[in-house]
Amino acid sequence: MSDQSAAKPRPRLFGKVLWGVAALGVAAVVYIIGQASTNPDASRGMRAFAKGEMAALQTPKDPRPAPVTTIYDPDGQPVRLGDFRGEVVVLNLWATWCPPCVAEMPTLAALAKHYEGQPVRVLAVSIDRPTDVDKARAFIGQHAPLAFYSDPNMKLAFDLVPPAPGMPTTVIYGADGIERARLSGGADWGGEDAKALVDHVLGAE
Repeated sequence: MSDQSAAKPRPRLFGKVLWGVAALGVAAVVYIIGQASTNPDASRGMRAFAKGEMAALQTPKDPRPAPVTTIYDPDGQPVRLGDFRGEVVVLNLWATWCPPCVAEMPTLAALAKHYEGQPVRVLAVSIDRPTDVDKARAFIGQHAPLAFYSDPNMKLAFDLVPPAPGMPTTVIYGADGIERARLSGGADWGGEDAKALVDHVLGAE
């Protein structure tokens, strides 16, 4: 009699264990989904595009919004990267004293030309000193449809997280203003590898 009564709770206990395992499984699935939704690298597979001309592409471990740093538009008016929210932004930091910057500029112009009429903005921001602004403006004038934007105090490069290690540095932002990827050093932005990357970010919005 006592043996039977001792055995009765076991099915209940087993059932509780099963429910506990099931709950842990659900929690694990929820966690994985949550991680994927907050990690663009996981959900969008940006690393798959780190090949060819984009081989040096890096994806952020902690995706952040664009800095609120003030830069200047072609008319000399202050703007911020947030003003371009709603567009995929290809931000390129460059200077006339930087040979790789000068070399890749025609390819950035080709990228901008390719996406004309689409919500993609190639934003080439000069960090040239105020004394060299006219020189930088003239240089960009040779690479339509790029427009001249400037950061004469070179503040934007340091406000990026992490800061830009050198020039050129190109950062890709989604239409939500969150960084998707970046590439330090020169690259062919007019090639198929770059277009595939931008197409992916554009299509993921």
